[in-house]
Amino acid sequence: MHVCENMWRWPYSGAVGTILLLLLLGSSSAQDVFAQLSCQEAEVTQNITQPKYNSILNTKVDAVSLVPFVQSFLYTVQPHPFPERLFLEIIKDPQQVQSNKGLMTEILTYEVGFLVCIAIGILYIVLMPIIGFSVACCRCCGNCGGKMYQKQTSSINSLRRTLYFSLFAITIIIFAGNICLFRSNDDLKKSVNQSPSELNNAIGDMHTFLVSVPQQVENVVNESYRTVQEVTRNLDDIGRQLGEKIQHRFRGTLDPALQSVKRLHNESLNTSNQLDQLNSSLAQLQSSIDRTQANISVVRDQIKQTLSKPECKECHTLTADMDKLTLNITISAPSLHEFQSAVAEVIKADIQSEISEAEKFFHTIPEKVTSETKDLVKSSKEQLSSIKKQVLQISQDLHLSALDNASKTLNQLQSDIDMYSTGARQAEDIRWSVGLALCCVIFLVVACNILGLIVGPLGLSPNVDPTNRSSASNCGGIFLMMSAGFSFLFSWLFMILVLVLFLVGGNMYTLICRPWNDGQLLQFIDTPGLIPNFELGSALGLKSKINLSHVYRDCKKNDPLWTTLHLYELINLGNVLNVSKYTAQINKEFENTNITLSSVNILSPELIKKLVNTSSKANFNSTAITQQMDNILNLNLNKTAEKVFNLSDLQPPAIKTELQSEALKLRLIQANIETTIFPQVINLKSSIRNLQSTSGKINGTVGEMLRKSQAAQDFLNTNTTQIVKTESRRFLNCQLDYFTAYADWAKTTITQQVGRCRPVARVVDSFETVLCVNIVESLNAFWFSLGWCLMFFIPSIIFSMKLAKYYRRMSYSDVFENHIVMNHIPRAQMKVT
Repeated sequence: MHVCENMWRWPYSGAVGTILLLLLLGSSSAQDVFAQLSCQEAEVTQNITQPKYNSILNTKVDAVSLVPFVQSFLYTVQPHPFPERLFLEIIKDPQQVQSNKGLMTEILTYEVGFLVCIAIGILYIVLMPIIGFSVACCRCCGNCGGKMYQKQTSSINSLRRTLYFSLFAITIIIFAGNICLFRSNDDLKKSVNQSPSELNNAIGDMHTFLVSVPQQVENVVNESYRTVQEVTRNLDDIGRQLGEKIQHRFRGTLDPALQSVKRLHNESLNTSNQLDQLNSSLAQLQSSIDRTQANISVVRDQIKQTLSKPECKECHTLTADMDKLTLNITISAPSLHEFQSAVAEVIKADIQSEISEAEKFFHTIPEKVTSETKDLVKSSKEQLSSIKKQVLQISQDLHLSALDNASKTLNQLQSDIDMYSTGARQAEDIRWSVGLALCCVIFLVVACNILGLIVGPLGLSPNVDPTNRSSASNCGGIFLMMSAGFSFLFSWLFMILVLVLFLVGGNMYTLICRPWNDGQLLQFIDTPGLIPNFELGSALGLKSKINLSHVYRDCKKNDPLWTTLHLYELINLGNVLNVSKYTAQINKEFENTNITLSSVNILSPELIKKLVNTSSKANFNSTAITQQMDNILNLNLNKTAEKVFNLSDLQPPAIKTELQSEALKLRLIQANIETTIFPQVINLKSSIRNLQSTSGKINGTVGEMLRKSQAAQDFLNTNTTQIVKTESRRFLNCQLDYFTAYADWAKTTITQQVGRCRPVARVVDSFETVLCVNIVESLNAFWFSLGWCLMFFIPSIIFSMKLAKYYRRMSYSDVFENHIVMNHIPRAQMKVT
């Protein structure tokens, strides 16, 4: 059996650099305990920390009920799709718009819906003041209802009620439009005021995103740095890690053998102590027996003298008993001496010192591994420093410095927004005031209608002559006429504003917002040559073309930049982090590694022979000495003393007294034997039994030790080389697993987590929300509401003017009574001459 001494002879060729690359990147992010004796299984891929964004799009449109109507109206006005070709031709040569009649025709054809609405608006603007002026002139001349005379008919009440409810319905419709006008005016103000903060939030999130991308890449790179540091610590600790693993493999077989040797040594020492104590006890017992024998001899001689006297009667009967009265016992145990000699030989063999060399070598395996791999570790650590440059190349190939320029641009954009936002708010306050004034004018018309509809009926008595109508009724008619007058006065002016806002807001919706929402606008921007010297793919150094629409779509799904910007064209990440191209060379170099081993015998052949000889002698036969102990225990002087005492009853007084005294002495000696010798004998018998059991254990221990030692020796002789090679391979594979774990983590992180670009889409969505949802839709709701009111001004004017005559006080009467109309016509006066 051999304890292996690891004499590594690693060839210091190009394998060192390859070893380095494999030891390079054990996944430090996936594992925190690198220096464990066992290679820990790599943890599952962990997500890197994603930045926190605070932008929440405010898609506020209070007049949301009008949005579908406005969009439906604009779709009816402009049902054509986004005119990409027209825009391309205009952008290509803006000067040809006036000279190219065909292009102008196409533009007008595309805008035909707006042209029709413009024509209607112009017609409204032109006709409304003309009609108003004509009606005013006619009424001043007594026409068009200007004559203060109302013909009384049977259907006058029905006609008045019809006009009343018609005007009431029209007024409600105008009032609803006026409410929407107020709301849209406020919505536009809120949108303009909130737009800078919303844009700043979106741009701030974009800035956070641009800052986080280099940080995330740096985190990936830093993980490799930390991994290099951990692997360096692994290499520094190679003696302990690898050495203790080799020791652990040996312990399963070697430790039981060493423990059996130690157990035999300890049992030999304990047995030797027991033998020494037993010999001392035997000597003490022999001394007690000798003293007792002397006392018995003295008493026996006295009894014989007494029995030999002539006057002693029948004393010859005790002569035979006196010959047996003796304790002449010498304790001897030849097998005990042989057993003690065998134990002494085991102790003299000094088994502990015999195996100390093997134990010492076993415990110095880590030191030997450290010593033998010192040059390898030094060379490997020098190579590890070059790994950082290779990993750093990833961030350099990604052109992350370009993000700094984008961040500066965003900072400048935020500064510009802050700078112009104050002026925009001031201009919006003025616009809001003007819009509020317009709303109030519309409300003035509505108010006049409502007052006329309320006051007129309250003061009207149908049976009263029109010339005698009450002031309240007349006031109601005047309110209705005021409504018509205000409508004629302001409607054509407001229609000019509606027409301008319709052209601006409508075209912004149809040409910008609707295609933006449908994705057509981004596709149009992707048109080659539309923006001179702008090609996102070539700007990033890519071979393929990148469409903004695709970037927006991917960022909307929060995809990483790796797939969104086709960064795999810049870096062959699979090749950089490919483990297989290193493992083949490493395995080849590892197989060529030469490992020399020195042998150490656990037990020398001489010691084995001594132990076998000791085992044959360690058979302690306790039968003879046990029989001697039993003979001592069977000694009973009281019987002899009883016979002597009984014989004394037959003797004369003098002899009687002597015999009784001698019988008492025998009883006293027996008592002394029972109190002194018997306990010693009993203890000796127990010690002999224990010793006999121990002798059997020693035989078993020697046999077990020889078997285990032989098994351990055979194991070391046959498996040491393989164990060292296997554990070395496992140590190397552990580092390979770390690299694989890091490579997988880095691939997953870079390709799936770095630069999740939802903030980019959110910036686009923010601009769309601010411009289209909040501003354009509020603006369109404003002109739509205003136009709604103006269009219903026409029936309002008609009904209010007709209904006013039913409430105003007439200058001439027309009586209707019993179905006979009585007209009060002035009589002709005859001049009496």
